[in-house]
Amino acid sequence: MKYTRMPIEKESPEQFGYDKIKNNLTETSVRDRNIKDLGLVIDDLLLPYGDHFGYKPLRELIAKQSGIEDPDCVIVTAGAASALFLVASSLLEPGSHMIVARPNYGTNIATPEAIGADISYLDQKFEDGFRVDIERLESLIRADTKYISLTNPHNPTGTLMSLAEVKKVIAIAERHNVWLLMDETYRDMFKDEALPVSASLSKKVISISSLSKTYGIPGVRIGWAVCQDKNMMDMLICAKEQVCIGGSVVDEYIGWVALSQKEEWIKKNDALIARHFAIVKEWVNNDEFIEWVEPRAACTCFPRIKESAGVDIKKFYKIMNEKYGTYIGPGHWFGFDDRYMRIGYAWPLEEELKAGLAGISASIREARG
Repeated sequence: MKYTRMPIEKESPEQFGYDKIKNNLTETSVRDRNIKDLGLVIDDLLLPYGDHFGYKPLRELIAKQSGIEDPDCVIVTAGAASALFLVASSLLEPGSHMIVARPNYGTNIATPEAIGADISYLDQKFEDGFRVDIERLESLIRADTKYISLTNPHNPTGTLMSLAEVKKVIAIAERHNVWLLMDETYRDMFKDEALPVSASLSKKVISISSLSKTYGIPGVRIGWAVCQDKNMMDMLICAKEQVCIGGSVVDEYIGWVALSQKEEWIKKNDALIARHFAIVKEWVNNDEFIEWVEPRAACTCFPRIKESAGVDIKKFYKIMNEKYGTYIGPGHWFGFDDRYMRIGYAWPLEEELKAGLAGISASIREARG
């Protein structure tokens, strides 16, 4: 495999330095939680090798919340990124064909590229509302296609495929006998349509999620893959055991406690995200140089500076970072030009969000030609 470092990780706020950032609008999660927020005591936790599939009470809970009876349809991984890696490395070889939506979370594209896969990109465009073009998706399928990779809700745009659209894509995967990977990391966040876990709808679907975004505990490396096909689960556990044998029993126990508090936590999350979304929407509506596809889910959006604004983009980012202490996800993190920006609006405090948005607007005006 030929690894290259993803810009989204190389230039992430934790690498850039949190001490340099006043208004962090890059994170697409709720604000980080402290372990005491979970009401957790772990000083008597035994530290053996754990179940290679993952802590069984955690898998039982994930299965139940996924609408699936069998916990053996769940494998716990070190975050969603690890689950995505296991799927890609299990299904792909150099020259293998797959289809992936773009823009996307880096691992969904970078890992197949590192493997040397033959990739067809399903581009989601601003002018089309960043929707998934289902007809074009089907036209990209070949006799040797291994899998289709989609993200719903979508990162970075916050757009959302409807249940009807999801079912159409599943029907295509079943008809052509290809796997459908659905990265559903943001499914439990603020949204205008509640969707089932896609893996509950078909044995041809692998659903991926984690505790990093919705639950605000990315330092606890817990993600998972859900699939009702036994052969797929056998393949994934073989891959996991060769990478790490099993997971951290500490992380998996903490993850079980956190996920057990889901109902109460989701209500608080959604209320906060709704308030912050209203702030961002008002900002977009009142800034003549900004345009967007309004998100329908999660806590992220992907607006752009209007080309007519005549902005020197390099100067814009320099002013924004250095003068206003504001950090956002530039378009090149997702293969777009840097007039685009990913803004996460649940992680910052309200005053930080408002100051960050004001800093973007001021920087645009100061960087105009």
